[in-house]
Amino acid sequence: MKAEKISDAQPVFHEIAPVYDKDSRILILGSFPSVKSREVGFFYGHPQNRFWKVLAGIFNVPVPVTIEEKKEMLLAHRIAVWDVIASCRIIGSSDSSIKDVVPNDLGKILSGAKIERICANGATAWRLYEKYTKTAAGMEAVKLPSTSPANAAWNLERLIAYWKTYIN
Repeated sequence: MKAEKISDAQPVFHEIAPVYDKDSRILILGSFPSVKSREVGFFYGHPQNRFWKVLAGIFNVPVPVTIEEKKEMLLAHRIAVWDVIASCRIIGSSDSSIKDVVPNDLGKILSGAKIERICANGATAWRLYEKYTKTAAGMEAVKLPSTSPANAAWNLERLIAYWKTYIN
């Protein structure tokens, strides 16, 4: 079996709508939805991703299970969530394989909510934000440690403690 090359990969399009409302104050950006997130149709859909556990730990609430519960938790705590990339070529869920980036237009969130802080979930999301959308957004982004299971250097308790500094 031949290894897939990024040049052979078809463009993949982001089909998950951003979560925000007029009361959102913090925007958390990922890079691009994982294969599992694209399958379930919502952010951080891989069961090993610690995103939902981190936020639940920060706010001392039960970990949301359904998409509706996740949206309710985000909005109740004035958090918006989206991704930097609208489309790209990607192999599986590998951020390191991302090529041919078309960024999302963050303008609709930034004009529809009073975002006070932008946080990037991981170094790749931060790097992509810096490269493709920072100028248009006109705001610095805080680089937070990734909630991905690939970030084994950070356990759940450490993630919660660090993220809590910026997400509150």
